[in-house]
Amino acid sequence: MSPVVMTALIAGGIFLLMLLAYAKQAIESSKLEKARQRADLQDRLRRSQEISERLPGQLMTAKLKLLLSRLQLQLTERLLTLDKHNDSLRQDVQALQALVAQGESIVVNNQPSPIGDENKAKEVRFLLESLHTLISTAGRNDLLPLNEAKLWTRQIRHMAVLVHIELFSTLGRRALQQEQPAQARLAFERAIQFLRKQPDQSPYQAHLSRFEQQLQKASAMLLNQTSQATQNSELNEGLKSLEDEGDWKKKNIYD
Repeated sequence: MSPVVMTALIAGGIFLLMLLAYAKQAIESSKLEKARQRADLQDRLRRSQEISERLPGQLMTAKLKLLLSRLQLQLTERLLTLDKHNDSLRQDVQALQALVAQGESIVVNNQPSPIGDENKAKEVRFLLESLHTLISTAGRNDLLPLNEAKLWTRQIRHMAVLVHIELFSTLGRRALQQEQPAQARLAFERAIQFLRKQPDQSPYQAHLSRFEQQLQKASAMLLNQTSQATQNSELNEGLKSLEDEGDWKKKNIYD
C-alpha cells in the first residue's frame, strides 16, 4: 500500500470519526432541546391548570376560563408533537377541544373565596402574577395575539386592584363590627391611599367614595370612644378624690 493511499485512509478515518462525533453531539443536543421544551411546556400547562382551578370565583369569568382552556389546548398540542405516541396527551387534547368549542358558555365552577386577610391576598396576588407571566409568554411564543395579550395584561392589573379593595373593605368592616375604630380607620386610609395612587382612578370612583364615607364613620366612632374614655377617666378621678377627702375627714375625727 502506497504512502498516498495510507494517508488518504487515515484522513478518511479521522474525518469519519469527526463526522460520527458531530452526529452524536447533534443528537444529544436535539434530545436536550426537546427535554427543555417538554419541561417548559409542562410547567406552563401546570400553572395554567392551577390558575384555572384555584382563582377565586369573584375573579374568574367565563372569558378568562375560556382563555386558560385555549392556552392549555395549545400547550398540550405542542407537547403531543414532542411525544406523538402519548395516548393520554391525545385524550387531553380532545377534552380541551370540546371545552374550547363551548366558547363563553363554558362552565365556571370556581367558588367565591373571601379575601379577608393578608395571607389570602398574597395567595391570590401570586396567582395573578403567574397569570401575567403565562399570558406574556404566550404572546411572545405566538400562542396568543399580542393585542389580546395586552388587553389581558390590563385586565389582570384591574383584578389586582379588586383584590386590594376587597381586602381593605373586609378588614375595615370587621374592625367596625368588633368596635375597633382605630384599626378600621387604618384599613380605610390604606384603601384610599392605594386607590389614589392608581394611574387611572375612574373605574374606582364608587369604591373611593364608599371608603371615604367609611373612614368618616370610623373616625366618628373613634372620637366618641375616646371622649367616653376621657369622661370615665375624669369620673374615676373625681370619685377617687372624694374617697381621699373622706379618708382625710375620718382621720381628723379619729385623731
